[in-house]
Amino acid sequence: LAYQLFGSGPIELVYAPPWINNLEVAWTNPLYARFLNRLGSSARVVFVDRRGMGLSDRLSATDAPPLETLMEDLRVVIDSAAFKRPVLLGGSDAGCICALFAATYPERTSALIVYAPEARGTASADYPWAWTNEEWDVFLADMDDGWGTDEYAARMFEWVMPSAAGDPKQLRWWRTMQRLSATPSSMIAIERIWAELDIRPVLPTIQAPTLVLHRLGDPVERVEAGRDFARRIPGAQFVELAGRDWPIWAGDQDALFGAIEPFLRSMREEEAELDRVLATVLFTDIVRSTEKATALGDRVWSELVAQHHTIVRAMLGRYRGHEQDVAGDGFFATFDGPARGVKCAQAIVEAVRSLGIEVRAGVHTGEVNTTDRKPTGIAVNVGARVAALAEPSEVLVSQTVKDLVAGSGLRFRARGLHELKGVEGAWHLYAADTRFGEAPNRDRA
Repeated sequence: LAYQLFGSGPIELVYAPPWINNLEVAWTNPLYARFLNRLGSSARVVFVDRRGMGLSDRLSATDAPPLETLMEDLRVVIDSAAFKRPVLLGGSDAGCICALFAATYPERTSALIVYAPEARGTASADYPWAWTNEEWDVFLADMDDGWGTDEYAARMFEWVMPSAAGDPKQLRWWRTMQRLSATPSSMIAIERIWAELDIRPVLPTIQAPTLVLHRLGDPVERVEAGRDFARRIPGAQFVELAGRDWPIWAGDQDALFGAIEPFLRSMREEEAELDRVLATVLFTDIVRSTEKATALGDRVWSELVAQHHTIVRAMLGRYRGHEQDVAGDGFFATFDGPARGVKCAQAIVEAVRSLGIEVRAGVHTGEVNTTDRKPTGIAVNVGARVAALAEPSEVLVSQTVKDLVAGSGLRFRARGLHELKGVEGAWHLYAADTRFGEAPNRDRA
């Protein structure tokens, strides 16, 4: 299975192209490259050649895989790219693969975007929008006779991309794409998969936010099929686009991305809200560190800092804290509960005395963002500002922490109302009594 990874946006996105594709050939078409680059501006993109296509292993007429296998191939690619919960973007037949994945692996799918889909490959009494058996027979026979020839490529090009009809450069590119995507026998095997497809029973089980796009003048998949696809998925958005081109990368890209980009932004914002969790943050640093480093010299100071780090990490382990960052001699850690955070800070203050140094510590509890793994947000900023106001060998906490640890046996002394730099309002702060009853040194560093 071949795939490319590109883009620098904040979202993970897998693009599964419809029908034929070759990863290398795709980028040589300025229209296709324009589409891919715009995707890459919003997301980190996995661009995949599915089994039997392009740079992936080819198929013969006798080894066409079931749809479930193509879905599992998608999972393999997602795992290989180390994506966690990507957005899935699939065109037409590949959109059905993405939809099946979203239904089967809801925990691995953050959102689904499907362009020009058909939920059933062949027309029936309750699904009149697909091709009939007779139309499939004619299409497959024509493909068997003409695949790879100039005449067949020209006819297909004019059919699926009327806006570029008469453009010799686009026609040459289309001919190259057909020849380097798949052999005639593998194409027929692949097409038979879609002729026999019916994923309508699966669509109502999809829980991921879903956007369905369809061009009104689509010459291959009728817009009624797109409307039906969207109706079957709970809460799906359906957007009709002007135009007569079948490829997603052709035609008016501003209109296309005018639907895609707001959908991705809203999904991102919603996930950011859902990724907010309550956490206790702890910040510590060594008092008068610059003065001590100058007095001791680089070698001795480095050894002392290493010993300090060892003690802090031991205490974090004891009180089940999670180290988040180390900046010089300062630690940033989080805890599941405020009492553990305060007790860990007290233990650190006491333990580092044996090294002849003092630390200050600040503790706060609040909601943090975890979208990018490392906790961020106002609560983190508050914790850092509280720590900056602590005296040597003092554990300073916010009112929130004091209130949450009621009944824990921890005792506090009021330290007054304080302004925190960069944070609105005035904050009541409290000093936790030291574990051995010693008052903290009131000389500020």
